[in-house]
Amino acid sequence: MFIAIITLLIAGIVKGAIGSGVPVIVVPVFTMLYNVQTAIAVLLASNLFSNLIQVWQNRRHLLPLRFLAAFSLAGCAGIVVGTWGLVALSHDLLSLGVAGAIVLYLAIKLLKRKMAMPMDVARRLVLPVGFVAGILQGAAGMSAPASITFLNAMRLERRVFIGSISVFFGAVTVVQAPALLVTNILTPELAAYSVAAFVVIALAMPLGAALGKRLPYVWFDNLIMLLLAGIAVKIITEVF
Repeated sequence: MFIAIITLLIAGIVKGAIGSGVPVIVVPVFTMLYNVQTAIAVLLASNLFSNLIQVWQNRRHLLPLRFLAAFSLAGCAGIVVGTWGLVALSHDLLSLGVAGAIVLYLAIKLLKRKMAMPMDVARRLVLPVGFVAGILQGAAGMSAPASITFLNAMRLERRVFIGSISVFFGAVTVVQAPALLVTNILTPELAAYSVAAFVVIALAMPLGAALGKRLPYVWFDNLIMLLLAGIAVKIITEVF
């Protein structure tokens, strides 16, 4: 329990600082402590409410509505497919899926080009990227290899990125919650834990927001990458 609370506090600080990072940090750790289904269910309230807060805070700094709507709706469609995988696949396969998502995320981060993606290119990619991101969110609990990488490639200003990615995360969570209820993954007990997890994350977010204005983004980025690399190795080792 102590490790779980510390993980949530760290995730809240990172979320407040850079606008994302909660699933990327919490899902791998909770997968090791419990399982993928529990990790995803526990993050539901946080994924919804913390992102709604950040959408409101950055409501004047969003990408065009049509773009965000396409991105979010495609993600919602992907959630349905991903949740099916969450039910149908074994624990080991789902754990490897989380590890694979981490490795993919790290590879893209390390190999990304410095050139920004033009908006006209982003518009052509928004539907397939959103769909893949939804599948990853539904099955592995972390859409970052697709969603965050996609918006990062557009080289958005910090507040535009935070507001826009929060719209996507909030939208797919609205669909994910009933999908988890229908599949009996989300139980009353896990729903209570989910609310408690949100409270912990929310308490840490203001500290992260203050640090995000004072410390370079790269500090948070490098720390997360090192943490994720270690977690991916541990998950793969345990499975095999």
